[in-house]
Amino acid sequence: MNRTRLALIYLFFDLIGSAAAWIFFCRAAGICSTIEYQSNEQFKDFFTKSSVIISLGWVLIYFITGFYSVSLKRSRLQEFFYSVTATIFGVVLIFLILVSNNFIPVNQNALNLVFILAGYQFLFTYPPRITITSFTAHRVHKGLIGYRTLIIGSNSKAYDIYRKIKEEKIPGGNILTGYVKINGGHEPEWNLKCLGHADRIIDVINKYKIEEVIVATEDDEFESMLNIIGNLQLTDVTIKAIPSLKDLLTGKIEHTSIYGTPLLEIPNRTITPTQAIIKQLFDYLGSIILIILLIPLSAILIIAIKLTDGGPVFYRQERIGRNGKPFKIFKFRSMFLDAEKEGPKLSGRNDPRITPVGRFMRKHRLDEIPNLINVLKGEMSFVGPRPERKYYIDQIVQKAPHFLRLLKVKPGITSWGQVKYGYASTVDQMIERLEYDLVYIDNMNLLVDFKIIIYTIIIIIEGKGM
Repeated sequence: MNRTRLALIYLFFDLIGSAAAWIFFCRAAGICSTIEYQSNEQFKDFFTKSSVIISLGWVLIYFITGFYSVSLKRSRLQEFFYSVTATIFGVVLIFLILVSNNFIPVNQNALNLVFILAGYQFLFTYPPRITITSFTAHRVHKGLIGYRTLIIGSNSKAYDIYRKIKEEKIPGGNILTGYVKINGGHEPEWNLKCLGHADRIIDVINKYKIEEVIVATEDDEFESMLNIIGNLQLTDVTIKAIPSLKDLLTGKIEHTSIYGTPLLEIPNRTITPTQAIIKQLFDYLGSIILIILLIPLSAILIIAIKLTDGGPVFYRQERIGRNGKPFKIFKFRSMFLDAEKEGPKLSGRNDPRITPVGRFMRKHRLDEIPNLINVLKGEMSFVGPRPERKYYIDQIVQKAPHFLRLLKVKPGITSWGQVKYGYASTVDQMIERLEYDLVYIDNMNLLVDFKIIIYTIIIIIEGKGM
Protein backbone atom coordinates (compact mmCIF):
# COMPACT_ATOMS: atom_id res chain seq x y z
CA MET A 1 0.00 0.00 0.00
CA ASN A 2 1.37 3.38 -1.05
CA ARG A 3 0.87 5.53 2.05
CA THR A 4 1.54 8.75 0.13
CA ARG A 5 -1.26 7.95 -2.28
CA LEU A 6 -3.59 7.10 0.60
CA ALA A 7 -2.75 10.40 2.33
CA LEU A 8 -3.48 12.30 -0.91
CA ILE A 9 -6.89 10.59 -1.13
CA TYR A 10 -7.70 11.73 2.40
CA LEU A 11 -6.48 15.24 1.54
CA PHE A 12 -8.58 15.42 -1.66
CA PHE A 13 -11.82 14.56 0.11
CA ASP A 14 -10.94 16.93 2.97
CA LEU A 15 -10.60 19.80 0.49
CA ILE A 16 -13.94 19.02 -1.18
CA GLY A 17 -15.74 18.40 2.12
CA SER A 18 -14.37 21.54 3.80
CA ALA A 19 -15.39 23.73 0.84
CA ALA A 20 -18.92 22.28 0.88
CA ALA A 21 -19.18 22.71 4.65
CA TRP A 22 -18.13 26.36 4.37
CA ILE A 23 -20.66 27.16 1.63
CA PHE A 24 -23.52 25.60 3.59
CA PHE A 25 -22.38 27.38 6.76
CA CYS A 26 -22.28 30.78 5.03
CA ARG A 27 -25.87 30.34 3.87
CA ALA A 28 -27.08 29.03 7.23
CA ALA A 29 -25.27 31.72 9.24
CA GLY A 30 -26.40 34.53 6.94
CA ILE A 31 -22.85 35.74 6.34
CA CYS A 32 -23.71 36.49 2.74
CA SER A 33 -26.44 38.91 3.81
CA THR A 34 -24.03 40.90 5.97
CA ILE A 35 -21.85 41.81 2.98
CA GLU A 36 -22.99 44.19 0.27
CA TYR A 37 -22.05 43.26 -3.29
CA GLN A 38 -22.17 45.59 -6.26
CA SER A 39 -22.58 42.68 -8.70
CA ASN A 40 -23.16 38.96 -8.86
CA GLU A 41 -19.52 38.53 -9.93
CA GLN A 42 -18.31 39.96 -6.61
CA PHE A 43 -20.62 37.54 -4.80
CA LYS A 44 -19.14 34.58 -6.68
CA ASP A 45 -15.62 35.92 -6.12
CA PHE A 46 -16.18 36.01 -2.34
CA PHE A 47 -17.44 32.44 -2.29
CA THR A 48 -14.60 31.16 -4.46
CA LYS A 49 -11.78 32.84 -2.54
CA SER A 50 -13.19 32.16 0.94
CA SER A 51 -13.89 28.50 0.10
CA VAL A 52 -10.33 27.98 -1.15
CA ILE A 53 -8.78 29.73 1.87
CA ILE A 54 -10.96 27.86 4.38
CA SER A 55 -10.35 24.50 2.70
CA LEU A 56 -6.58 25.00 2.70
CA GLY A 57 -6.81 26.16 6.31
CA TRP A 58 -8.56 22.93 7.30
CA VAL A 59 -5.99 20.83 5.46
CA LEU A 60 -3.25 22.69 7.35
CA ILE A 61 -5.01 21.97 10.65
CA TYR A 62 -5.31 18.27 9.80
CA PHE A 63 -1.66 18.21 8.77
CA ILE A 64 -0.49 19.84 12.01
CA THR A 65 -2.55 17.40 14.08
CA GLY A 66 -0.78 14.54 12.29
CA PHE A 67 -3.80 13.22 10.43
CA TYR A 68 -1.93 12.68 7.18
CA SER A 69 0.72 10.52 8.86
CA VAL A 70 -1.12 7.52 7.49
CA SER A 71 -0.96 4.26 9.42
CA LEU A 72 -2.56 0.99 8.40
CA LYS A 73 -3.14 0.38 12.10
CA ARG A 74 -5.52 3.31 12.56
CA SER A 75 -8.87 1.96 13.72
CA ARG A 76 -12.30 3.36 12.93
CA LEU A 77 -12.73 4.36 16.57
CA GLN A 78 -9.47 6.31 16.44
CA GLU A 79 -10.68 7.91 13.21
CA PHE A 80 -13.78 9.15 14.99
CA PHE A 81 -11.91 10.68 17.94
CA TYR A 82 -9.24 12.24 15.67
CA SER A 83 -11.94 13.82 13.51
CA VAL A 84 -13.90 15.18 16.48
CA THR A 85 -10.78 16.64 18.12
CA ALA A 86 -9.50 18.27 14.91
CA THR A 87 -12.97 19.65 14.10
CA ILE A 88 -13.38 21.27 17.51
CA PHE A 89 -9.89 22.80 17.37
CA GLY A 90 -10.37 24.10 13.82
CA VAL A 91 -13.86 25.50 14.41
CA VAL A 92 -12.74 27.47 17.46
CA LEU A 93 -9.78 28.88 15.52
CA ILE A 94 -11.88 29.84 12.45
CA PHE A 95 -14.62 31.30 14.64
CA LEU A 96 -12.11 33.57 16.42
CA ILE A 97 -10.83 34.77 13.03
CA LEU A 98 -14.38 35.47 11.79
CA VAL A 99 -15.27 37.39 14.96
CA SER A 100 -12.07 39.46 14.87
CA ASN A 101 -12.84 40.46 11.25
CA ASN A 102 -16.48 41.32 12.04
CA PHE A 103 -17.91 38.60 9.79
CA ILE A 104 -19.86 37.27 12.78
CA PRO A 105 -21.20 39.55 15.54
CA VAL A 106 -20.51 38.59 19.16
CA ASN A 107 -23.97 37.92 20.60
CA GLN A 108 -26.07 35.11 22.03
CA ASN A 109 -26.37 33.53 18.59
CA ALA A 110 -22.58 33.19 18.23
CA LEU A 111 -22.41 29.90 20.15
CA ASN A 112 -25.08 28.42 17.89
CA LEU A 113 -22.98 29.36 14.87
CA VAL A 114 -20.01 27.48 16.35
CA PHE A 115 -22.10 24.32 16.60
CA ILE A 116 -23.45 24.83 13.07
CA LEU A 117 -19.96 25.17 11.59
CA ALA A 118 -18.70 22.15 13.56
CA GLY A 119 -21.71 20.10 12.46
CA TYR A 120 -21.29 20.89 8.77
CA GLN A 121 -17.53 20.31 8.87
CA PHE A 122 -17.93 16.93 10.55
CA LEU A 123 -20.87 15.96 8.31
CA PHE A 124 -18.97 16.64 5.06
CA THR A 125 -15.52 15.32 6.03
CA TYR A 126 -16.05 12.38 8.37
CA PRO A 127 -18.07 10.03 6.09
CA PRO A 128 -15.41 9.98 3.32
CA ARG A 129 -12.69 9.40 5.91
CA ILE A 130 -14.44 6.54 7.69
CA THR A 131 -15.18 4.97 4.30
CA ILE A 132 -11.50 5.10 3.28
CA THR A 133 -10.35 3.84 6.70
CA SER A 134 -12.89 1.00 6.70
CA PHE A 135 -11.87 -0.06 3.19
CA THR A 136 -8.19 -0.01 4.21
CA ALA A 137 -8.87 -1.95 7.43
CA HIS A 138 -10.89 -4.53 5.47
CA ARG A 139 -7.96 -5.15 3.10
CA VAL A 140 -5.55 -5.43 6.08
CA HIS A 141 -7.74 -8.01 7.84
CA LYS A 142 -8.06 -9.98 4.61
CA GLY A 143 -4.27 -10.12 4.40
CA LEU A 144 -4.23 -8.20 1.11
CA ILE A 145 -2.08 -5.35 2.41
CA GLY A 146 0.10 -4.77 5.45
CA TYR A 147 3.54 -3.75 6.63
CA ARG A 148 6.71 -5.66 5.84
CA THR A 149 7.82 -7.41 9.02
CA LEU A 150 11.18 -8.87 10.03
CA ILE A 151 11.66 -11.42 12.83
CA ILE A 152 14.92 -11.11 14.77
CA GLY A 153 15.87 -14.55 16.01
CA SER A 154 15.85 -18.12 14.76
CA ASN A 155 15.15 -20.30 17.78
CA SER A 156 12.06 -21.41 19.71
CA LYS A 157 10.68 -17.96 20.58
CA ALA A 158 11.09 -16.75 17.01
CA TYR A 159 9.31 -19.83 15.66
CA ASP A 160 6.49 -19.37 18.20
CA ILE A 161 5.91 -15.81 16.96
CA TYR A 162 6.05 -17.01 13.35
CA ARG A 163 3.44 -19.69 14.08
CA LYS A 164 1.09 -17.31 15.92
CA ILE A 165 1.17 -14.75 13.10
CA LYS A 166 0.57 -17.42 10.48
CA GLU A 167 -2.34 -18.90 12.45
CA GLU A 168 -4.16 -15.59 13.04
CA LYS A 169 -7.78 -15.98 11.97
CA ILE A 170 -7.96 -12.26 11.22
CA PRO A 171 -4.54 -10.88 10.15
CA GLY A 172 -3.25 -7.92 12.12
CA GLY A 173 -1.22 -6.53 9.20
CA ASN A 174 2.15 -8.26 9.59
CA ILE A 175 3.49 -9.49 6.25
CA LEU A 176 6.49 -11.64 7.18
CA THR A 177 9.39 -10.81 4.86
CA GLY A 178 12.03 -12.94 6.57
CA TYR A 179 14.21 -13.34 9.64
CA VAL A 180 17.78 -12.62 10.73
CA LYS A 181 20.03 -14.83 12.86
CA ILE A 182 21.68 -13.94 16.16
CA ASN A 183 25.07 -15.34 17.27
CA GLY A 184 25.14 -17.80 14.41
CA GLY A 185 21.86 -19.52 15.23
CA HIS A 186 20.64 -22.45 13.16
CA GLU A 187 18.40 -22.98 10.18
CA PRO A 188 14.84 -23.31 11.54
CA GLU A 189 12.39 -25.61 9.83
CA TRP A 190 9.92 -23.01 8.67
CA ASN A 191 8.92 -21.46 5.40
CA LEU A 192 10.64 -18.12 5.98
CA LYS A 193 13.68 -16.69 4.23
CA CYS A 194 16.87 -15.89 6.14
CA LEU A 195 17.86 -12.32 5.21
CA GLY A 196 21.22 -12.29 6.97
CA HIS A 197 22.78 -11.82 10.38
CA ALA A 198 21.61 -9.41 13.07
CA ASP A 199 24.89 -7.48 12.95
CA ARG A 200 23.81 -6.26 9.48
CA ILE A 201 20.30 -5.32 10.62
CA ILE A 202 20.36 -1.79 9.19
CA ASP A 203 21.37 -3.04 5.74
CA VAL A 204 18.60 -5.66 5.82
CA ILE A 205 15.98 -3.09 6.82
CA ASN A 206 17.01 -0.72 4.04
CA LYS A 207 17.31 -3.42 1.37
CA TYR A 208 13.95 -5.06 2.03
CA LYS A 209 12.13 -1.84 3.11
CA ILE A 210 11.16 -3.32 6.46
CA GLU A 211 8.50 -1.36 8.39
CA GLU A 212 8.24 -3.41 11.60
CA VAL A 213 10.61 -5.73 13.45
CA ILE A 214 9.75 -8.30 16.10
CA VAL A 215 12.58 -9.04 18.53
CA ALA A 216 12.26 -12.73 19.45
CA THR A 217 15.55 -13.40 21.21
CA GLU A 218 16.27 -16.12 23.75
CA ASP A 219 17.11 -15.45 27.41
CA ASP A 220 20.84 -16.00 26.82
CA GLU A 221 20.85 -13.45 23.99
CA PHE A 222 20.07 -10.44 26.19
CA GLU A 223 23.28 -8.54 25.45
CA SER A 224 22.83 -9.06 21.72
CA MET A 225 19.25 -7.83 22.02
CA LEU A 226 20.42 -4.56 23.62
CA ASN A 227 22.86 -3.96 20.76
CA ILE A 228 20.18 -4.75 18.18
CA ILE A 229 17.62 -2.41 19.73
CA GLY A 230 20.31 0.28 19.93
CA ASN A 231 20.94 -0.06 16.19
CA LEU A 232 17.20 -0.06 15.47
CA GLN A 233 16.97 3.37 17.09
CA LEU A 234 18.69 4.68 13.96
CA THR A 235 15.69 3.66 11.86
CA ASP A 236 12.02 4.59 11.69
CA VAL A 237 10.73 1.04 11.99
CA THR A 238 8.23 -0.03 14.65
CA ILE A 239 9.99 -2.18 17.23
CA LYS A 240 8.10 -4.95 19.04
CA ALA A 241 9.18 -7.70 21.40
CA ILE A 242 7.72 -10.70 23.17
CA PRO A 243 6.22 -9.47 26.46
CA SER A 244 7.13 -11.05 29.77
CA LEU A 245 4.62 -11.90 32.50
CA LYS A 246 5.71 -8.72 34.30
CA ASP A 247 4.89 -6.63 31.23
CA LEU A 248 1.45 -8.22 31.02
CA LEU A 249 0.70 -7.67 34.72
CA THR A 250 1.89 -4.04 34.74
CA GLY A 251 -0.11 -3.15 31.64
CA LYS A 252 2.84 -2.18 29.45
CA ILE A 253 1.42 -3.79 26.30
CA GLU A 254 0.63 -1.09 23.75
CA HIS A 255 -1.66 -2.42 21.03
CA THR A 256 -3.71 -0.43 18.54
CA SER A 257 -5.74 -3.34 17.18
CA ILE A 258 -7.90 -6.05 18.73
CA TYR A 259 -6.48 -8.36 16.09
CA GLY A 260 -2.96 -9.70 15.82
CA THR A 261 -0.51 -11.26 18.26
CA PRO A 262 -0.05 -9.29 21.53
CA LEU A 263 3.45 -7.82 21.60
CA LEU A 264 5.28 -5.21 23.65
CA GLU A 265 5.95 -2.10 21.56
CA ILE A 266 9.32 -0.57 22.35
CA PRO A 267 9.17 3.25 22.03
CA ASN A 268 10.89 4.37 18.83
CA ARG A 269 9.36 7.83 18.71
CA THR A 270 10.28 10.88 20.74
CA ILE A 271 7.67 13.58 20.15
CA THR A 272 4.18 13.91 18.72
CA PRO A 273 3.86 14.91 15.03
CA THR A 274 2.18 18.21 16.00
CA GLN A 275 4.94 19.20 18.43
CA ALA A 276 7.58 18.11 15.92
CA ILE A 277 6.18 20.53 13.33
CA ILE A 278 5.99 23.38 15.86
CA LYS A 279 9.55 22.62 17.02
CA GLN A 280 10.82 22.68 13.43
CA LEU A 281 9.05 25.98 12.66
CA PHE A 282 10.52 27.46 15.84
CA ASP A 283 14.00 26.29 14.76
CA TYR A 284 13.74 27.87 11.32
CA LEU A 285 12.18 31.18 12.41
CA GLY A 286 14.32 31.45 15.54
CA SER A 287 17.59 30.82 13.70
CA ILE A 288 16.78 33.44 11.05
CA ILE A 289 15.90 36.05 13.67
CA LEU A 290 18.95 35.33 15.83
CA ILE A 291 21.38 35.31 12.89
CA ILE A 292 20.18 38.83 11.99
CA LEU A 293 20.16 40.13 15.58
CA LEU A 294 23.62 38.72 16.36
CA ILE A 295 25.37 40.22 13.31
CA PRO A 296 27.00 43.08 15.34
CA LEU A 297 28.24 40.69 18.07
CA SER A 298 29.45 38.19 15.48
CA ALA A 299 31.40 40.94 13.71
CA ILE A 300 33.19 41.83 16.98
CA LEU A 301 34.03 38.17 17.65
CA ILE A 302 35.32 37.70 14.10
CA ILE A 303 37.69 40.63 14.50
CA ALA A 304 38.86 39.40 17.92
CA ILE A 305 39.52 35.86 16.64
CA LYS A 306 41.40 37.18 13.61
CA LEU A 307 43.58 39.43 15.77
CA THR A 308 44.54 36.49 18.03
CA ASP A 309 46.73 34.61 15.57
CA GLY A 310 45.53 35.58 12.10
CA GLY A 311 44.05 32.12 11.53
CA PRO A 312 40.62 31.18 10.18
CA VAL A 313 37.58 32.50 12.03
CA PHE A 314 35.28 29.54 11.56
CA TYR A 315 35.85 25.94 12.56
CA ARG A 316 34.16 23.10 10.65
CA GLN A 317 34.17 19.55 11.89
CA GLU A 318 32.27 16.40 10.99
CA ARG A 319 29.71 15.34 13.59
CA ILE A 320 27.08 12.60 13.62
CA GLY A 321 23.49 13.78 13.37
CA ARG A 322 20.03 12.29 13.37
CA ASN A 323 19.82 8.63 12.36
CA GLY A 324 23.61 8.46 12.23
CA LYS A 325 24.01 10.81 9.26
CA PRO A 326 27.23 12.88 9.31
CA PHE A 327 27.22 16.65 8.81
CA LYS A 328 29.65 19.56 9.13
CA ILE A 329 29.13 21.63 12.27
CA PHE A 330 30.01 25.36 12.21
CA LYS A 331 31.61 27.10 15.21
CA PHE A 332 33.75 30.11 15.93
CA ARG A 333 37.32 28.84 16.35
CA SER A 334 38.20 28.84 20.04
CA MET A 335 41.54 26.97 19.93
CA PHE A 336 44.99 27.73 18.58
CA LEU A 337 45.86 26.44 15.12
CA ASP A 338 46.81 22.74 14.83
CA ALA A 339 45.23 22.01 18.22
CA GLU A 340 44.64 18.39 17.21
CA LYS A 341 47.81 17.71 15.26
CA GLU A 342 48.45 14.72 17.54
CA GLY A 343 44.94 13.32 17.04
CA PRO A 344 41.44 13.84 18.51
CA LYS A 345 41.42 14.97 22.14
CA LEU A 346 38.52 16.15 24.29
CA SER A 347 38.72 19.61 25.77
CA GLY A 348 38.66 20.34 29.50
CA ARG A 349 38.21 23.42 31.68
CA ASN A 350 41.92 24.29 31.76
CA ASP A 351 42.83 23.14 28.27
CA PRO A 352 45.96 25.09 27.16
CA ARG A 353 44.89 24.77 23.52
CA ILE A 354 42.07 27.28 24.08
CA THR A 355 42.85 30.88 23.12
CA PRO A 356 42.02 33.77 25.51
CA VAL A 357 39.21 34.88 23.19
CA GLY A 358 38.09 31.28 22.89
CA ARG A 359 37.91 30.90 26.68
CA PHE A 360 35.64 33.93 26.91
CA MET A 361 33.46 32.64 24.10
CA ARG A 362 33.13 29.20 25.68
CA LYS A 363 32.16 30.62 29.05
CA HIS A 364 29.29 32.48 27.40
CA ARG A 365 28.64 29.84 24.71
CA LEU A 366 29.35 32.43 22.00
CA ASP A 367 31.52 30.04 19.99
CA GLU A 368 28.31 28.17 19.14
CA ILE A 369 26.62 31.12 17.41
CA PRO A 370 27.48 29.66 13.95
CA ASN A 371 25.51 26.55 15.01
CA LEU A 372 22.50 28.62 13.90
CA ILE A 373 23.58 27.91 10.32
CA ASN A 374 23.24 24.19 11.03
CA VAL A 375 19.80 24.80 12.55
CA LEU A 376 18.72 26.74 9.47
CA LYS A 377 19.97 23.90 7.26
CA GLY A 378 17.85 21.43 9.24
CA GLU A 379 20.88 19.52 10.59
CA MET A 380 20.44 20.67 14.18
CA SER A 381 17.76 21.99 16.52
CA PHE A 382 17.91 24.58 19.29
CA VAL A 383 17.43 21.82 21.88
CA GLY A 384 18.76 18.29 21.53
CA PRO A 385 21.73 16.15 22.57
CA ARG A 386 25.04 17.71 21.57
CA PRO A 387 26.45 16.09 18.39
CA GLU A 388 29.60 14.03 18.84
CA ARG A 389 32.34 12.82 16.52
CA LYS A 390 32.23 9.25 15.25
CA TYR A 391 35.64 8.69 16.84
CA TYR A 392 34.11 9.13 20.31
CA ILE A 393 30.73 7.56 19.51
CA ASP A 394 32.48 4.29 18.65
CA GLN A 395 34.15 4.33 22.07
CA ILE A 396 30.94 5.23 23.91
CA VAL A 397 28.87 2.52 22.22
CA GLN A 398 31.33 -0.14 23.37
CA LYS A 399 30.53 0.77 26.98
CA ALA A 400 26.96 2.04 26.57
CA PRO A 401 25.15 0.65 23.49
CA HIS A 402 22.00 2.58 24.44
CA PHE A 403 23.83 5.77 23.45
CA LEU A 404 22.55 5.21 19.91
CA ARG A 405 19.07 6.19 21.11
CA LEU A 406 20.35 9.79 21.18
CA LEU A 407 20.79 9.61 17.41
CA LYS A 408 17.04 9.23 17.08
CA VAL A 409 16.61 13.01 17.33
CA LYS A 410 18.31 16.03 15.83
CA PRO A 411 21.34 17.19 17.82
CA GLY A 412 20.99 20.57 19.46
CA ILE A 413 22.83 23.77 20.29
CA THR A 414 21.95 23.15 23.92
CA SER A 415 20.75 20.12 25.80
CA TRP A 416 19.69 18.89 29.22
CA GLY A 417 23.10 17.23 29.53
CA GLN A 418 24.87 20.52 28.72
CA VAL A 419 22.76 22.40 31.25
CA LYS A 420 23.02 19.89 34.11
CA TYR A 421 26.46 18.40 33.44
CA GLY A 422 28.39 20.75 31.16
CA TYR A 423 31.48 19.90 29.13
CA ALA A 424 32.79 16.33 29.25
CA SER A 425 36.56 15.89 29.01
CA THR A 426 36.62 12.06 29.01
CA VAL A 427 34.57 9.27 27.45
CA ASP A 428 33.39 8.19 30.92
CA GLN A 429 32.13 11.72 31.58
CA MET A 430 30.36 11.67 28.22
CA ILE A 431 28.58 8.49 29.33
CA GLU A 432 27.58 10.16 32.62
CA ARG A 433 26.17 13.12 30.67
CA LEU A 434 24.37 10.64 28.44
CA GLU A 435 21.94 9.79 31.26
CA TYR A 436 20.61 13.37 31.31
CA ASP A 437 20.04 13.38 27.56
CA LEU A 438 18.25 10.02 27.71
CA VAL A 439 15.90 11.48 30.32
CA TYR A 440 15.28 14.40 27.95
CA ILE A 441 14.41 12.09 25.05
CA ASP A 442 12.01 10.05 27.20
CA ASN A 443 10.26 13.26 28.31
CA MET A 444 10.69 15.28 25.12
CA ASN A 445 8.11 18.03 24.60
CA LEU A 446 7.96 21.75 23.88
CA LEU A 447 7.64 22.70 27.57
CA VAL A 448 10.87 20.85 28.41
CA ASP A 449 12.58 22.57 25.45
CA PHE A 450 11.46 25.95 26.77
CA LYS A 451 12.85 25.19 30.25
CA ILE A 452 16.21 24.11 28.81
CA ILE A 453 16.41 27.29 26.73
CA ILE A 454 15.70 29.42 29.83
CA TYR A 455 18.44 27.62 31.82
CA THR A 456 20.83 28.04 28.88
CA ILE A 457 20.19 31.80 28.72
CA ILE A 458 21.01 32.04 32.45
CA ILE A 459 24.26 30.10 31.89
CA ILE A 460 25.20 32.42 28.99
CA ILE A 461 24.56 35.55 31.06
CA GLU A 462 26.44 34.25 34.11
CA GLY A 463 29.33 32.94 32.01
CA LYS A 464 29.15 29.39 33.37
CA GLY A 465 29.45 27.67 30.02
CA MET A 466 32.60 25.76 31.01
